[in-house]
Amino acid sequence: MTGPTIRDQRAFASGALFLAFAVFFFVTALNYPAGTAARMGPGYFPRLLAIVLAAIGLAVLLGAVRRTAERQALHRWDVKGLVWVTGSVILFALLLFPLGLVGSLFVLIVVSSRASSEFTWKGALANAAVLIALCLLVFVYGLGLRLPVWPALLN
Repeated sequence: MTGPTIRDQRAFASGALFLAFAVFFFVTALNYPAGTAARMGPGYFPRLLAIVLAAIGLAVLLGAVRRTAERQALHRWDVKGLVWVTGSVILFALLLFPLGLVGSLFVLIVVSSRASSEFTWKGALANAAVLIALCLLVFVYGLGLRLPVWPALLN
């Protein structure tokens, strides 16, 4: 008797990656008190995130072994895209305090957009405008996080 056959290798690898991140976040969050839903501790959100990531990972993994799943082989990694996205996140971290949230998000979005073969300046600028507005609404005005919004010279 054999186990389930992996029909969609790409989906299976994605699900495994979701599960790996879920385990990492959950184990890391064990060092922090969780608190309760009414009074959340620093470990509450990472644990919740880990549970959601694990559920997504399991759903993707199960979909990859379904008999009706389309057969797809796992191809080589897109190293160029990985470098663009990773580099944009590093740039965001380095530029947050000198450029503020607006400037560093703009750099993050434009640089990470270069990872796609469908990159256009018009699309990247439209994404930047919408995502910057959403981040300002959610994090600065909604949650009240004290982040520098504009470059240090303007504050």
